[in-house]
Amino acid sequence: MTGEIDASAAVMGRRNMLGPPGSLNTITPCAACKLLRRRCAEECPFSPYFSPHEPHKFAAVHKVFGASNVSKMLMEVPEPQRADAANSLVFEANVRLRDPVYGCMGAISALQQQVQTLQAELNAVRAEILRYKYREAANTIIASTNAAHSSANSDSNGLEE
Repeated sequence: MTGEIDASAAVMGRRNMLGPPGSLNTITPCAACKLLRRRCAEECPFSPYFSPHEPHKFAAVHKVFGASNVSKMLMEVPEPQRADAANSLVFEANVRLRDPVYGCMGAISALQQQVQTLQAELNAVRAEILRYKYREAANTIIASTNAAHSSANSDSNGLEE
């Protein structure tokens, strides 16, 4: 059973065993508990999602939403989706810190504007390609018509002699 706990804790990335088995265990708190300066309990709601190696992620989330609200939000989400929810909170917090007024909506709006600009540019390039194709087709038709006329003229000139 101890091996199972060690393996699952190693996967979460927050529990570190120091020394040989049976010696004193040292627990590395998750980023949330480290920032909040509290003991990281085994059932800490933040530890699976906020690694001690990336404290800036929880710091941003805590600054924007508050630890209590983050805990409540994560607990409302079904277990399989909590990691995605935590990542979304980190993204939203980072964007909100960069753009306090619009947050993600500012980023979405900028991306939509960029899509519209690129769509207009793509339409202009497609129109230019069509003009080029029509010009080439017209030149081919004119060249073949001229060739047919000159061949017909040379044929008719050859008949008159």
